[in-house]
Amino acid sequence: MRSKDTQRVLVTGGAGFLGSHLCDALIGRGDEVLCVDNFFTGGKANIAHLLGHPRFELLRHDVTFPLYVEVDQIYNLACPASPIHYQNDPVQTTKTCVHGAINMLGLAKRLKARIFQASTSEVYGDPEVHPQREDYWGHANPIGPRACYDEGKRCAETLFFDYHRQHALEIKVGRIFNTYGPRMHRDDGRVVSNFIVQALNDQPITLYGDGLQTRSFCYVGDLVEGMMLMMGSGRHVTGPINLGNEAEFTMLELAQCVVRLANSRSPIVRRPLPPDDPRRRRPDTSRARELLGWSARTTLEEGLVRTIEYFDRVLARGSMPGRH
Repeated sequence: MRSKDTQRVLVTGGAGFLGSHLCDALIGRGDEVLCVDNFFTGGKANIAHLLGHPRFELLRHDVTFPLYVEVDQIYNLACPASPIHYQNDPVQTTKTCVHGAINMLGLAKRLKARIFQASTSEVYGDPEVHPQREDYWGHANPIGPRACYDEGKRCAETLFFDYHRQHALEIKVGRIFNTYGPRMHRDDGRVVSNFIVQALNDQPITLYGDGLQTRSFCYVGDLVEGMMLMMGSGRHVTGPINLGNEAEFTMLELAQCVVRLANSRSPIVRRPLPPDDPRRRRPDTSRARELLGWSARTTLEEGLVRTIEYFDRVLARGSMPGRH
């Protein structure tokens, strides 16, 4: 039987990179977890170690369709998060953001459950304010190739706050900045996984533009901690709250660090910058520190070492051609 302190938690996108780490942390805390995923970008390998656990359940489902389950909390993470994947079917990406939010909010309303929305730093677009604070409305192109994700997430935030105002729903909106770590998809097109796979194979490191554009990279373990602290915060803490690491690096610095840590012989080659690619990205996380007592602790080098070790094992198993 379930303890009165045990929460039954729904994680949409739970077999993905971020979702699977969240499932681990919730199980580790003693919660029951219902992991929902349509496996468009998620993979059963990410949660294989949880299959058979008495407090873990896996359900294949697409959040663009209604879901009828009984839970206490909902983390809505379902959506491709890398440009290669979300631009592959932009209409479906927008549907996942918007219809998925509507369906999960409807479920939360029926159950009177607290719900967390995994929003994104992409709502700031190519920002004209630096670092980005939550009260900045952003500078996004609503008709560009990235808009399916950027505008889909912006609309999802609108829906969350409208449900909060109209139905007194307990919402939590976290704006997630670039996150990396083990279980990233090796072909997802995000810069950290791209650089690491190329470096481990001694292939040229693909640097877009002049390499001086910046990002702030948050290790997945830190991010999951921030998400769970936000879900557990007082009901007056609705967000949006930036969740990320304030340390800022250029893409050239990242490439050089990966090559060094991977002991790689990869040269660095340059390619044209994709359209609407933000030039600078760094969160102001003062709100997270004040309201959640949270800040990212893992340094980029520490996190990269763990991530490189993960990809090294993946390559060693023969999942990709390489020097292993």
